[in-house]
Amino acid sequence: MPTLTVQNLPGAMVEVPTGATLLAAIQAAGFDWMHACGAKGRCTTCRIAVTAGAEFLTPPTAPELRYQAAGRLLAQERLTCQTRLETGTVRGRVPEATQLPHQQYSREER
Repeated sequence: MPTLTVQNLPGAMVEVPTGATLLAAIQAAGFDWMHACGAKGRCTTCRIAVTAGAEFLTPPTAPELRYQAAGRLLAQERLTCQTRLETGTVRGRVPEATQLPHQQYSREER
């Protein structure tokens, strides 16, 4: 099964079922993840900075392209509520701006 590893969230190696968004898989695995708009692609709070395996992700959606054009989403960032993992392994990090205050994040690369 395809997997997502969140490098700065200890223990976050998540299996991503076929058809599921990254956000759905992260939440199903029991991790708390910021998402202010209810997973509708209307904000950028659920973003992840992809560090490896971007080629295994679905193409950017219309909301992601709009946020990139507006400078609110960097080229290596994706919205977890919009993105699906087709195959393979992806690694990423929670950007500092969207880290939850009650969650422990590591500073190390894994």
